[in-house]
Amino acid sequence: MTLALDPALGIPVVHVVDDEEVVREALAWLLRSRRLLAEDHPSADAFEDWRRARTAPFPDAPSCLLLDVRMPGSSGVELFERLVADGLTGVLPVIFLTGHGDVPTAVAAVKRGAFDFVEKPFSNNALVDRIEQALTASAQALAARRDRCAFARALSELTEREREVMRLVALGRPNKLVADALDISVRTVEVHRARVFDKMGVRSAVELAHLLRDHDAAPGG
Repeated sequence: MTLALDPALGIPVVHVVDDEEVVREALAWLLRSRRLLAEDHPSADAFEDWRRARTAPFPDAPSCLLLDVRMPGSSGVELFERLVADGLTGVLPVIFLTGHGDVPTAVAAVKRGAFDFVEKPFSNNALVDRIEQALTASAQALAARRDRCAFARALSELTEREREVMRLVALGRPNKLVADALDISVRTVEVHRARVFDKMGVRSAVELAHLLRDHDAAPGG
């Protein structure tokens, strides 16, 4: 599999959390050999300290987490539960690395939203394939988050009157009916309509309706 992601989303990163240095080094070497950037963390607590110390939103590039189930201090499952609570498992897919005895625990985590689990010893090719799939899923989630933020910013820039015009235009009302409904002139509707299109980045009422629908901002709401 060849990983092809939008460069605007940043350089993909694989975070490796395992208390065994030899495992972290082996995984870092494997990832480098496949031209993937790796960041290693010796424990779940160390990863959390690193994450909490960041000032930028995390993750800010397509990322996934290779997470050992059993470690001193906080377990991999405990870290996973914190990521679930913080709503990060969509943008940061988690792949558990498990020993045979940890498989039931890993399966339960997958049901809770983990991306997958890989049993040790693992196939390098199979693991990298799942990592690339996880990075693709992360990129899609980040792009969706970026679009939601852009939509919210655009919506916040509309005046109350522009919002009223937008709702009616998105419902397919012609300018004359919009003017009658809002008790304003057709020319004023035309001005507000043009401003709405410009701020929302659309060129037609159909595009506007699709945009509002895609972001669950119903025109009639």
